[in-house]
Amino acid sequence: MEQREGPDGETLFVDREDDDIGTKAPFFVVYVDADRERRWGFFCGNCETFNNAMDSMGRIQCNDCSNLRKAEEWDAAHE
Repeated sequence: MEQREGPDGETLFVDREDDDIGTKAPFFVVYVDADRERRWGFFCGNCETFNNAMDSMGRIQCNDCSNLRKAEEWDAAHE
């Protein structure tokens, strides 16, 4: 795992082997600890930022480059 400084100066661990497909590049899972016990969020592989948002449908969007992961579950009733 790759160790990086997070937005608040904390040490975070980017798991380059655990990713989700995005429209521009993958999103990598981020952990608080190297043992992968506490998940923190996602890291954008396109612009290499932690500045991402996830909605209740599981969509992830990078707030810097607009990289997007589609919803995990899609239901036409939500459109």
